[in-house]
Amino acid sequence: MSKPIAVGEANFHAEVIASAVPVLVDFWATWCGPCKAIAPELEALAAETEGKLKIVKVDVDANNDLAAQYGIRSIPTLLLFKNGELVDNHIGLASKQDLLNFVQSHI
Repeated sequence: MSKPIAVGEANFHAEVIASAVPVLVDFWATWCGPCKAIAPELEALAAETEGKLKIVKVDVDANNDLAAQYGIRSIPTLLLFKNGELVDNHIGLASKQDLLNFVQSHI
């Protein structure tokens, strides 16, 4: 089963920008309640879209430069990348079905 993987500044390009499949990036923090609430939804989405979508997590506290680069002001923020380009974003809590609807047109 596919699970979201932790990504930081060192491997962001390789895991996200250079990915052969679309990538959903979850910008989160350990102290963020909604971030903890959306985590199981993202794991369920990862299992359902295995092979078609990669899900990665970026801890904003450990990766300030990445958060600043993408203008993250509220968490959780989900950014969707396809072919190395940012194609969509979602801010806040969402159900697995809402997340599936969000990524469906890109996978």
